[in-house]
Parts: sequence; C-alpha cells; structure tokens
Amino acid sequence: MSNLFDMQGKVALVTGGSRGLGRAISLGLADHGADVVVVSRNIDNCSTVAAEVESRGRSALALSGHMGRWDEIDAVVDRAYARFGRIDILVNNAGMSPAASSSLDTSEKLVDAVLALNFKGPFRMSAQVGSRMAAGDGGVIINISSAGSIRPTPEIVPYAGAKAALNAMTVAHAQEFAPKVRVNAVLPGSFRTDVAQHWPADKEANTPAVLKRFGEPDEIVATILYLASDHNRFTTGAMIRVDGGRP
Repeated sequence: MSNLFDMQGKVALVTGGSRGLGRAISLGLADHGADVVVVSRNIDNCSTVAAEVESRGRSALALSGHMGRWDEIDAVVDRAYARFGRIDILVNNAGMSPAASSSLDTSEKLVDAVLALNFKGPFRMSAQVGSRMAAGDGGVIINISSAGSIRPTPEIVPYAGAKAALNAMTVAHAQEFAPKVRVNAVLPGSFRTDVAQHWPADKEANTPAVLKRFGEPDEIVATILYLASDHNRFTTGAMIRVDGGRP
C-alpha cells in the first residue's frame, strides 16, 4: 500500500491529450509510471506532449485522429495496440463545449458536431477498447464528462445533453464490460485551461463554485489516478464531481 498510484507497466490512451485537462492527465499518468498514447487532431501538439512523457522516462506514442469520426477512432486503436499490444487505461477526454445565444439560433451542424465528439466518439472508443479489455486482462475506462451534465444551462444544451448521454454510457458500459473492466466518469467544473481564455473576464469572479475559483488542470489528476489505480477495485459506474463544490 506504499504507492497507491503506481502505474508502472500500464499503458494509457488519452484522447484530447495534447492540451488542457488532457495534457495534465497524460503527464500525471506518466509521472506515476504509465506509458501514454497521446491522441488529438493536432499531431504537432501530440508530439510535444509525447516528448514530455518520454522526458519522464516513459514510452509515448503521438497519434492524430478526429475523435468524432469512427473510422479515425478505429485506426487510432489499431495503431496503439500495434505499438504496445494493450491498453490498460482509457481516458475519453476529447470534447467541445461551444455556447449558443439560444436554442433557436443553434444550428443542426453544431448539434451534430457536439454530439459526435462528446458522445458518439467516446461510445465507439469505449466499444473498441472496452471489448478488448474484457476479453483480455481487464482495464479501466474513465470518461471525462462535465458538471453541466447534471447542472445544465440554456447556452450549453447540446453539450450538456451529450455529456448526460456520456454519463448514461458510463453506467451501461460498467455493466457490459464487467467484471474485468471498471468504467467511471469524472464531472469537472470550470478549469483554468486554454479554453478559459475565451470566457468573459468576470466569469471566475461570478463562479457558483463554493471554493470561489476555477480549478487548475493538475487538480484533476489525483481523481484520475484514484480511478485508474489497481487499489481502487470496487468503484465502477460512478460519477465523481471535481467542480469546486458547485451547488
């Protein structure tokens, strides 16, 4: 029990792993011994994070892929397994959260894009990896949902709906891939990532979180490590809020 977060010998795949929470998660897993497959659409950004992983003495693979397109997801999975032969930890982090002025002004194209990246993509990725985990030595799937999935607001209806679907998928896949695979979701609130640079200047001052601030990206890492740890063998189908105490 001396090192509850020991990831030595594990292979993690992190979608949206090249920036923001995904980068923090990728590096946090590497810091605790995991080899990491870093996936996003921008291969240069992936390669930068992969180099950071390797600087920590771990192996890394940078892969480009759109996580809303099933053919690209399938190709990423095949390449990851070809390199490492296994995936022990899957973190479905890729997503998008555009705001709209009203539901009436929200286009069908935007709704389709939000659903594809936030729900359809994780569904396919989990189906591909989870089924292999269940047929092999098992593993862990962690879905990065959102506080908005349980506290929706009018400007993020498609996003909140997609993340609520991700929550439902978490519960269902925890059943489907059991007993070898544990599937859980993390529900972040507002974090100080690059996306936050485009938010209104007074957003943090007016946050409903009881801690009265945004989270720092590395503040999500301990929750990821807890869910990924072999010592956490009795938590599955759970939703864990990391939102600063939003009411």
